[in-house]
Amino acid sequence: MTPNNAATGGAAREAERRAREDLAAAYRLLAHFGLDDSIDTHISLRVPGTRDQFLINPYGLLFQEITASSLVKVDTAGRLVEPSDYTVNPAGFVIHSAIHMARHDATCVAHTHTTAGVAISSLACGLQPVNQWALQFYRRVAYHEFEGIAVDAAERDRLVADLGPRAKVMILRNHGLLTCGSSVAEAMLLMFNLDRACRVQLAIQSTGEPVHHLSHDVCERTASQYEVWEQTSGASERDPFEREWQAYLRRLEPVRTSYRD
Repeated sequence: MTPNNAATGGAAREAERRAREDLAAAYRLLAHFGLDDSIDTHISLRVPGTRDQFLINPYGLLFQEITASSLVKVDTAGRLVEPSDYTVNPAGFVIHSAIHMARHDATCVAHTHTTAGVAISSLACGLQPVNQWALQFYRRVAYHEFEGIAVDAAERDRLVADLGPRAKVMILRNHGLLTCGSSVAEAMLLMFNLDRACRVQLAIQSTGEPVHHLSHDVCERTASQYEVWEQTSGASERDPFEREWQAYLRRLEPVRTSYRD
């Protein structure tokens, strides 16, 4: 290997290592916040520098057990790219592979079965613009009808068509939530906000009180403000979501300081 090739190979390995750490942290954070579903659901991440290789959770591990090194590398069919002590759930990769193949901007795809997310996905009204978190997704949420457990590769085309070329958030009817982003940080922060929006909506509906509705202009303005924030908040960083993502990562570290310091 020439020096240049060695440097390139080293950079690729380091990029994959960082990607693995971010993805493992994402799984741990879902468990930390109680957004996991036993060994089911997935967060997938395209391997840096590739178009058809992805990292995904080893099937059978709880999300709180997942580490950077235990993540499994697969191709678009869910087949192992490298030897692993673990297997993957091919059925679970149907949704993810469809989006990764059709949307090259979707570097990371997250899918959850949270109680609030499944509840909202099962309501005819879907997600409503009744709280600030929900306004981030105003007229920016795609919907996909339930077709049974997602094990049929033929569903890929319909799912991709429903997501469209630009949506980053999808509600899978009677099923759960899905977000995609150009990074783990983006996909996960969208998921955290989307699930919060669902929880708040259910809390509002549970009161039985009249809902204070906002005008279209206010809803659209707020959604646009979120988009501007995404474009400008990380001007000095590699990812506009990086600052908040780093704060979330500290949730996984032991507290090193006292409030008395």
